[in-house]
Amino acid sequence: EGISAHGPVAVLHANRVLVCSPAARDEGVRRGLRKREAQGRCPQLVVVDHDPGRDARAFEPVVAAVAELAPGVEVVRPGVLAVAARGPVRYYGGPEAAAERLVEHIAQACAVEAQVGIADGIFAAVLAARAGRVVEPGETTAFLAELNIAAIGRPPLVDLLRRLGIGT
Repeated sequence: EGISAHGPVAVLHANRVLVCSPAARDEGVRRGLRKREAQGRCPQLVVVDHDPGRDARAFEPVVAAVAELAPGVEVVRPGVLAVAARGPVRYYGGPEAAAERLVEHIAQACAVEAQVGIADGIFAAVLAARAGRVVEPGETTAFLAELNIAAIGRPPLVDLLRRLGIGT
């Protein structure tokens, strides 16, 4: 829609943040926040209404580009996909090389930026992608233990856990 992905952008559904850009996350916007609270944390936030069809159509070229390099692509939701890492990691000569190859191929094929994270499980891999990290097998627990509890992305649950004294 002509909106820069580098700025603070949030997609809303039912007056709540469904997804947000890294710039919006840096300003404290999180999934599940109400529109007013998100705008209060980030006054320059650009709000876009949720349109699943638009999102799926926009994400199709990225899925096709990844499928050219790695078999078994699974779309978690538009904007997030999962691939078993073992094959690409072996083929491209290591996790960093595989991640770089995927990012480069997506950039060339689709003219968009991508983030790749490798970890045990989809939740940890998404967080690793946001951090730009490759988490070695068996190290996912230590990686997650370093993160703030807000990484869960569910404000009511995060609030409850904080009141119970859990911060990471």
